[in-house]
Amino acid sequence: SGSPEGRGRGAQGPPDHAQGPPAHAQGPKQRRSDKQAAQQGKERGIPGVAVSNGREVVLTDKDGRYQLPVYDDMTVFVTKPAGFDTPVSEDNVPQFFYHHLPAGSPPLRFGGLPPTGPLPQAVNFPLAKAANSGEADCAVIGDTQTYSNREAGYLRDGVIRDLAERDDLDECGALIVGDVAGDDLGLYPRIKRVMSIADIPVRAVPGNHDLDFDATDDENSFDTYQREIGPEYYSYDIGGAHFIGLDNVRYPCTPEEDNADGKHEFCNDPANHPTYNGVIGEKQLAWLANDLATVPKDKLIVIGTHIPLVSFIDMDATKHQTDDAKELYRLLEGRSALSVSGHAQTLENMIPGDRFAGWQKAVGVDGIPFQHITVGAASGSWWIGDLDVDGLPESLQRGGAPPGYINLALDGNTFRDTYRATRRPESEQMSLSISSLFFRNWFDTLDAWKAANPGTSPTSPPVNINDLGDPNLLTPADLAGGGSSLMANVWNGTTDTEVLVKIDDRRPTAATRTQEARGESIRSGAEFADPYAMMRNLQVARHSLESTSGNERTQGFEAFRGDRFGPGPTQPIPDWLWADQSSSLWRLPLPSDLEVGGHTATVYANDSDGQRFVGTLNFEVMEERPPPLFRKEVFAPPAG
Repeated sequence: SGSPEGRGRGAQGPPDHAQGPPAHAQGPKQRRSDKQAAQQGKERGIPGVAVSNGREVVLTDKDGRYQLPVYDDMTVFVTKPAGFDTPVSEDNVPQFFYHHLPAGSPPLRFGGLPPTGPLPQAVNFPLAKAANSGEADCAVIGDTQTYSNREAGYLRDGVIRDLAERDDLDECGALIVGDVAGDDLGLYPRIKRVMSIADIPVRAVPGNHDLDFDATDDENSFDTYQREIGPEYYSYDIGGAHFIGLDNVRYPCTPEEDNADGKHEFCNDPANHPTYNGVIGEKQLAWLANDLATVPKDKLIVIGTHIPLVSFIDMDATKHQTDDAKELYRLLEGRSALSVSGHAQTLENMIPGDRFAGWQKAVGVDGIPFQHITVGAASGSWWIGDLDVDGLPESLQRGGAPPGYINLALDGNTFRDTYRATRRPESEQMSLSISSLFFRNWFDTLDAWKAANPGTSPTSPPVNINDLGDPNLLTPADLAGGGSSLMANVWNGTTDTEVLVKIDDRRPTAATRTQEARGESIRSGAEFADPYAMMRNLQVARHSLESTSGNERTQGFEAFRGDRFGPGPTQPIPDWLWADQSSSLWRLPLPSDLEVGGHTATVYANDSDGQRFVGTLNFEVMEERPPPLFRKEVFAPPAG
């Protein structure tokens, strides 16, 4: 996975034609009428279809036949043409590949790939005629990342329930951009069963939590993923779009391969502290060049990776961006392209020309040549947060967006992207709140307390949500000098999204994005926080869940690899999960001359695709902040 030439299994040079297995993989390309039917020998082959061994790419001849070199470790796969479907498993995972690993994987905790034995005389790929209207909707999902069976249930009742309620995804299905699992690869059968409820084809690329962590080299690191899900990299066509899934997670990274530049010290001890690095690698880039050579220039290229090519939230981190992003950009020059990724547990939508301070030093990128979307996470912020009315963790992501996924509406070789928040209507595209001096002081108090009390504290914080009181009630003093601002988190907003705020009957006024993406660093802290999300980040009552059941692990809550949160007082979640930095936040200082009384702020978000989304926030202005709780003194008996 992600190995450069000469490092990957079977990549030691040209194939040895004198060995026992056939020197070439070959087979007819078959059409069939039923996705689940057995192949019929009388069916005609299909010409002009791309087939690959993970290195070379060839097109089938007029009879649907192909021939490819054989390597001891390879996956042969077909690029599904537009207008055709491949078979799917009982869990709706497309079956478009054949793994060839004669001896199987080395011993791995979760089994890896079983021995395949000698290569068959022919490797055939059935295809069935399917819809090809030129228009299709695709669900692009980040980080389902279920560490436990309980979290698999959250996935079922959240994003998968949303997908199952749709009837427009049959043609394109879903693409999960990595971290299908959460380290426990033994949950794959359950995860696939849950995903099958959506009744659509589900493809994926591997993420760093899909790794065989006991693999000692990168060439084996996704063997169990390959057994359960499919190839590490591949391509397929939907209408006028060519989708390419890539593996950009190298594990374990090494000082020789990854730290020659001195920027990847975390790779220096793979024997004792193995970890991963974000890189595509020479082998895949060579395959990608061969794949693109078969693709017409007018097709839209959709690149799916787990680790973002570049990121806002991790702009300074070499590990969490892609070392060879520039090489990928070169291969895509002159083409219409889109990058979709996961990993960061945040929603970021960046367009050509956007740039941030850390990119040049981290991965040598000044600005991006085409749109990049870090698509958000189905798991939100790793399933952390209080439970909502449906019993699902609120799990607001690091940029403030709720859990969800990106919907790509394809129209020929163009697309429109929209965020679909879990269990919310499609029209809901923003969260609105007020950043007042009162809120910022409350935030700073808890920020300082959390810094002094990392982990779950047995002592209560100095303030809680009751001490904040009504966040949408202001006084003239709060408004003076622009001291209070309306904050609009337009979850999928870009730098060309226009955000207008209309207060009551006043003329709409343009709000200002807190991150212009013009080469600046991350801006964080109370002034740049999303109050809507922070009120939920800083006050998580789930810490305090206790019972007398005798089961220690049901006290408080668990996340990640069984990490404990509680039991203890209600308190903030870890500060690295806070939405106090965001690439999708707009600010408008509220007028200081607002009259005492009730007010309505209407927010319009207009994107470059012509979509308009509307949100409203009601708030009040009072001469003084009133007592928030029941006035017991009114009913007290008279003194004396």
